[in-house]
This record gives sequence, structure tokens and C-alpha cells, in this order.
Amino acid sequence: MSQETAVIIGAGPAGLTAAYELVTRTNIRPIVIEASGFAGGIARTINYKGNRIDIGGHRFFSKSDRVMNWWTRILPIQGVGRAVAGQTEISYQNKRRHLDLAASGPDPELCDDVMLLRPRVSRILYGGQFFDYPIKPSTKTLAALGWVKSFKLAASYAKGKLRPVRPERSLQDFLTNRFGYELYATFFRDYTEKVWGVPCHAIPAEWGAQRIKGLSVSAVVTHALRSIVRRGGDVAQKGTETSLIEQFLYPKFGPGQLWEKVAALVEARGGKVHYHTRVTCLRQKAAAIVSADVEGPDGARRTLQGEHFLSSMPVRDLVAGLAPEAPPNVREVALELPYRDFITVGLLLRRLRLGGGVSGLELREKVPDNWIYVQEPQVKVGRLQIFNNWSPYMVADPETVWIGLEYFVNEGDYLWSLCDDDMFRFGVSELVTIGVIDADAVLDHIVIRMPKTYPAYFGSYDRFGEIRDYLGQFRNLFPLGRNGMHRYNNQDHSMLTAMTAVDGIIAGIDVRGKLWDVNADRDYHEERKSG
Repeated sequence: MSQETAVIIGAGPAGLTAAYELVTRTNIRPIVIEASGFAGGIARTINYKGNRIDIGGHRFFSKSDRVMNWWTRILPIQGVGRAVAGQTEISYQNKRRHLDLAASGPDPELCDDVMLLRPRVSRILYGGQFFDYPIKPSTKTLAALGWVKSFKLAASYAKGKLRPVRPERSLQDFLTNRFGYELYATFFRDYTEKVWGVPCHAIPAEWGAQRIKGLSVSAVVTHALRSIVRRGGDVAQKGTETSLIEQFLYPKFGPGQLWEKVAALVEARGGKVHYHTRVTCLRQKAAAIVSADVEGPDGARRTLQGEHFLSSMPVRDLVAGLAPEAPPNVREVALELPYRDFITVGLLLRRLRLGGGVSGLELREKVPDNWIYVQEPQVKVGRLQIFNNWSPYMVADPETVWIGLEYFVNEGDYLWSLCDDDMFRFGVSELVTIGVIDADAVLDHIVIRMPKTYPAYFGSYDRFGEIRDYLGQFRNLFPLGRNGMHRYNNQDHSMLTAMTAVDGIIAGIDVRGKLWDVNADRDYHEERKSG
């Protein structure tokens, strides 16, 4: 019997997870086709003169034991668990187990293949002041807001709970019902509209139900009270809403380090990963995909035969590449699916004006944030990353400050079309305006553009079921991951879709419907007690 082949489109978390699962659990040979020159998709790491950029920020945290153990088999945790692969797995199911950083895991000063345990700190910059994210009911918050504003927020919250908007049609309705209109307008509206480029009342409530389903004022208060009495640090944080986690795992050199290693392991076990190669056509016959036409970096074209096809390419491109072509209604919906694109402006600084002119060596103490959400309406920058605080090894010179300015754009719009130098100058001027940096502190810069970073839930998305129904006709086609399913998945969600697909292939059962259940409800990836 000849060896089966799985053609996997995309070398992001979904595609590489599927390839790794296949080479370690089956005799099926994966061939991964990646249009870019990088492993990891948007979870790649860009290395600029020894300074590393994480596109969009990737916390390695999941309520799925399977995902957590998967990550730490590839890169063990610093000072914890096994130093090499193959030892007993760490159990994340025991909530009482706390990490002991004095244990026998690898020392990041001596070993590169290691996961760091990092504190999660994110704050909102609003009105020139910092506020905890999520907003915490504290004397510090009250003092920053003032009593009049605080009273308005409390009254608005009470009104929202007593007279909620029904039915919840929009993200504005969703957020107003959970936080009150005043709190929504103060701390959610401007940032969210920067991200999506449309008003919150034009975004379906489904987005909030997926991304922040467990977050509310009561959840924040409960978490704050638990934090007062809790001791130690449980990396699993099983009882904690994802937006409220206090620590996470992170590869020493950023997320791309893990995915580059996974790609190498796939090839070492007989799989193939082809970069700068794109799929131009998927050919179908008798309710199955039978081959993929691909074009390599030299323009050469060839056809790959396969028994299984797993796709994390954008749904718009997948539908456009099917031959014979999809029905007109399906092509219409796919063509109109919206995306938000992404620009990161990396700035290397002598110092950060925030914290009183802080240098890289003082950064963690004075400005501890991984992310800073910019709620200031007078600028377009949506979020700041401080890469020193994700991992100190992301920065070539620890005395410098390495930050990323994140802009949410549409491909082809004004900011997207600026040349790199103009985009750099624009970003610097915005940070000077809101008092984050001094212009003379900039040492170097880089501009990175990422298309189709965020699949959006408006436009033709309300007809997405037509695409699902059509793709569901192909018994050996598995849409995976964020772009492959046009779903705003986290990294672990994307991995779980891949794991579910491979489970089904191994068992010989149809699991395609289950792929869409990942992250579909509140307990989307928590292991059930029944096993």
C-alpha cells in the first residue's frame, strides 16, 4: 500500500500543528505549502539587527491541557518540569500545583530552547493616564477618573443591568449590557473602532460573544478578590477568564522560535515545508479534492496529489482557487468577506518618556506592560508593544527600549500606502503627541506590513453559512485556523482545529463539523471532567 499524502496549505500554528501531529502519530506524509518565507503565520518573529518583533503579540496560554503540554514538549519551561523531551509531562489539571522556578528545568541563560514564565501586564492609556486592563474597581481608578466621572460610570452600569438592550444585535449592545454605556464609551469604543475601522454598532454581537464572552464587571471584581488571597502562581489558571490571566509562557526568542522548531521537526521526520510557494488551484472530483497546483519561488508550477487537504489559507482565496469554480453565490460571499490588515512600526529607543525617561534596564520596574492599549482618540495608533517586557532576549542591547506601534488598517488605504520612511515619521509624531517618547530618543526603526491579519465579522459574514455548506461537500477538505475558517481565533484555538482534524483522519471518522465547535461556546477548549 502506497504512503498517503496530506497537502497542508499554510505554515502557521494550524498548518504546522497538523503536520507535526501527522509525522508523530501516522505514516501520512505532510507537504506544507507556505506563501511567505517564514514559519508561524502571524505568530512569526521578525529579527531586525538582533531586535525581535512579535507580530501582534502571542501569549502562550490555554485552558487546554493538550495544547499546554504540546507547547512544552517542544520548548520546556524554564526551571520547571523536564529539561529534555521525553520525560513525564507536566500536569496542568491540578489547580493547586504551582510552578517552582528553582526546579530542574533549563536555565534560559544557558539554553535557548526554553519557555519563559512571564507576568501579564496590560494597561490602557487614556487622557494621559494609565488604567489597568481590564479596568479594576480600585481607589487608584477612582482617583484617576474623579468622583463625578466615576459616579456617571456607576450609574450607567446600573442602568445597563436594570434595562439591558434586547436583543443584542451589535458589539455596542453587547458591551453596553455588560459594562454600561459610559464605561463602554470611555474604555472600549475608540480602541475597538481603531481595530475594525467601523463603528461598534456595525459589528455583530457575535464578535464579543467569541472574544470576551466571560469578561464582565462582576468577573473583574471576583478575580480581584481572589487575587488578594491567592498565593503562588498557577500557570494553568483554569478558573480565570482569559482576559484576566496574570502570567503566561513565552519562547525565549518570541513565538516564531517555537514554530521554526516545529517546522524543522516536521522535516526531520520526513515531511516537507515549501516556502515562497503558493497554491494556485485546488482540483476536485466526486466530492473530494484530488490535487493542488502550486507555484514555487522560481515561478515553476507543479501539481501535488494527495488524499487529505488541510487549508489555513484565507477563505476568499480558497474559494477563488477551486476548480471547477464554486457556485456564484459562494464566490460572491467569499469575495466580500472583510479583513483588517496590520502595520507594526518597530522603534529602537534610548529611553521611553513614560515612567520619567526610563531606559531598558529600568523598564520592567517602571513600565511593566507587555501591551499598552491606546484609547487616545487624537491618534491612530491602537496599541503599543514593549518587547523588552515580553522577553529580555528580544532586545540586542538591554540598555535600549524596543517597542512596536500597532496600526489596524485596510490594505491599500492611506497608511498602508505610505512609504516606510513616511510611516515611521507618522508613528514617531503620534507618540510624541501623546507623551510616550521624545523624538530625539529614536535610534532605529523598521516598518512591517501584514495583510489579512484579522478576519472581520461584518460585510458578507452574515452569509458565511453558504461557504461552510459548500466546503462541507468535500469529504477530505479541512478548513483550519484563523484565516482558514474566517474566525478570529487565538493561537491555541487554531492548533485545536488542527488536532481535531488529525484525530478524525486517524480514527477514520468525519470530524469536519467539530472543527467549527472549537471556540464556539464559553468552554470552547476546557477539558471536560468526564475525560
